[in-house]
Amino acid sequence: MIAMSWLVYDLSHSAFLLGLVGFVSRIPTLVFAPFAGVIADRFNKYKLLFLTQVLAMIQAVIITILLFTNVIQIWHILVLGIFLGIVNSLDVPVRQSFVIELIEKKEDLSNAIALNSAMVNGARLIGPSIAGILVASFGESWCFMINSLSFIAILSTLMLMKITPIRKEIKVESYIKNFKEGFKYVYGFHPIRDILLLLALVSLMGMPFQILMPVFAKDVFHGGPDILGILMASIGAGALIGALYLAYRKTVVGLGKNLAMATGLFGTGLVLFSLSQTFWLSLIILMFTGLGMMVEITASNTMLQTISEDDKRGRVMSFYTIAFMGTVPLGNLFSGLFSDLIGASNTILIGGVACIIGAIIFATRLPAFRKLLKPVYIKKEIITLE
Repeated sequence: MIAMSWLVYDLSHSAFLLGLVGFVSRIPTLVFAPFAGVIADRFNKYKLLFLTQVLAMIQAVIITILLFTNVIQIWHILVLGIFLGIVNSLDVPVRQSFVIELIEKKEDLSNAIALNSAMVNGARLIGPSIAGILVASFGESWCFMINSLSFIAILSTLMLMKITPIRKEIKVESYIKNFKEGFKYVYGFHPIRDILLLLALVSLMGMPFQILMPVFAKDVFHGGPDILGILMASIGAGALIGALYLAYRKTVVGLGKNLAMATGLFGTGLVLFSLSQTFWLSLIILMFTGLGMMVEITASNTMLQTISEDDKRGRVMSFYTIAFMGTVPLGNLFSGLFSDLIGASNTILIGGVACIIGAIIFATRLPAFRKLLKPVYIKKEIITLE
């Protein structure tokens, strides 16, 4: 991700093209994810996950070859970004709904999801720093080479798994009918709907701040890929702290309040970062921003997986994928466009204010939210009647 964003900005010097690349790599999620959820509920998740990783490896190898042969162009990145976006639109709902099949005790689900996020953000903390050094010393090509080779470890790990999939049969009807059933369930149950709407707002208005980091590294702090790596590592450090905090929580009960507070923290962090001109202060702000972002994402994921009905979890997680990843391309495109018009700082400022407003609205709905969740928690034996 670091090498890609630096490559695009180095080739084009355009914040708009940064946003466009982010747009095309995520927009397939918005189109295909709803039906990917139906596929996840119908078929063997393990085999689907293996397939998506093979396809993602092919994409990574092609980019590596184009870079080492010095023929890479922006259009290559756009086309390959669309391809990876299609793969991810299937991979994410499958991966998310697959987690519960690995967990024997349902009460461990919250910890498992948070630990998964901790691992992701451990990589996110270390990776950008390494990427910054590699790009500065050897160029982007070696980052993509390492990315390609990493799939050997991923596929080997999948082959080592011995799993008995938990299959909850859904009615074998048309995909459209299964999709409509999932949509009706998501829209009709207010806690799921409210969580997804808040996540969609954060992803649309807040998340795209990451795509603009090369602009801050180069134009605000007058640095190179090493500075970009440090900025992204600060976000990763905060995100890792947030994931570890959630991993230590004993129960999903009370996560709604964490959701509201984390979204408010994330929005406040964006506002402060947009106003900061001091590098060390910006790093501290980005840590808190990353913390709020990760708690919001992971708490949403945990709650949705916990409260969803088993036979509809794949479809619920497909809507999670749309809210989390499907709205990001629109945000990336608008962020790139507005950054060229009003500047990157003002663009991030607007996104931060929107997230704060969303947090306040969500907080006002918490009493009704808890009332609706209580019978679900009792049914799933997360809480017991005294």
